[in-house]
Amino acid sequence: MQTSYLTQWILPLALFSIMFGVGMTLKAADFTRLLHAPRAVIVGMAGQLLLLPLLGAVVIGLTALPPLLATGLMILTFAPGGATSNMLTLLARGDTALSITLTAVSSLITPFTLPLLTLLVLEQQGLMDVLPDFPILITIMKMLVVTLLPVGIGMLVAACRPGLCTRMQRPVKLCSLLFMIVIVTAIVLANREALPSLINQVGPVALLLTVCALAAGYGLARVAGLQDAQRVTLAIEVGIQNAGTALLVTAGLLQNTEMSASALIYGVVMQIPAVLILLWRNPGVLRQPVRALLQR
Repeated sequence: MQTSYLTQWILPLALFSIMFGVGMTLKAADFTRLLHAPRAVIVGMAGQLLLLPLLGAVVIGLTALPPLLATGLMILTFAPGGATSNMLTLLARGDTALSITLTAVSSLITPFTLPLLTLLVLEQQGLMDVLPDFPILITIMKMLVVTLLPVGIGMLVAACRPGLCTRMQRPVKLCSLLFMIVIVTAIVLANREALPSLINQVGPVALLLTVCALAAGYGLARVAGLQDAQRVTLAIEVGIQNAGTALLVTAGLLQNTEMSASALIYGVVMQIPAVLILLWRNPGVLRQPVRALLQR
């Protein structure tokens, strides 16, 4: 199966499935929470939409990555958190309601901000003449179709047919996972010869950026006077992004496998500090095995 077919058809279908699953977990109250508890939501959105891209620009500027790799990382910093950050927040005993609200609000905003910010980065990196055309309006429409539309459909199914929604959640998650495995495999195969070099170049930068983003999100929440659980939530929401959305742009729209590999490497590397946060928030997970070893 050709990579172009995968990126043009399977990838949008995968993201549609993922966002449909996200929509099934959302309720109208997740959006109206912005009116009742605006400070945490506003601070969280500022961290996602402003702080993370700024950190990305600084870190990438200091490390002097090649333009294509740098652009791939930057596009990922423009992406929302999504279902992964919701799950990690739950496991880390953060404010899950806040995480879901940030996902809900970002699903309304990023279809517009991501294409605009991507265009700015393409111009700044001097890639406008190297890559395919990137028409803003068409890109925004595509983003709306594969992100906002499935979220709306998922919410409608959850509201009108809750029983059906419950039965569908597992198959939808499984389909999303299978689709993404196919896409990731295709990107890895397309970059198989250059992959070791790409990992050496992007891996350390991605790890540095993730650690800085997690720390900055936590610090921003602390400065804003948010509670401990909300600080953990903002750390995760700022540091953990939806690689599927980034791949839709890099692979599906810009059709660049090197740029996609950069975003994919970030998507893998960011799980390392995320696991450390889970261990920090759940010390008993390590304490019990250590005790068992000491008692032998």
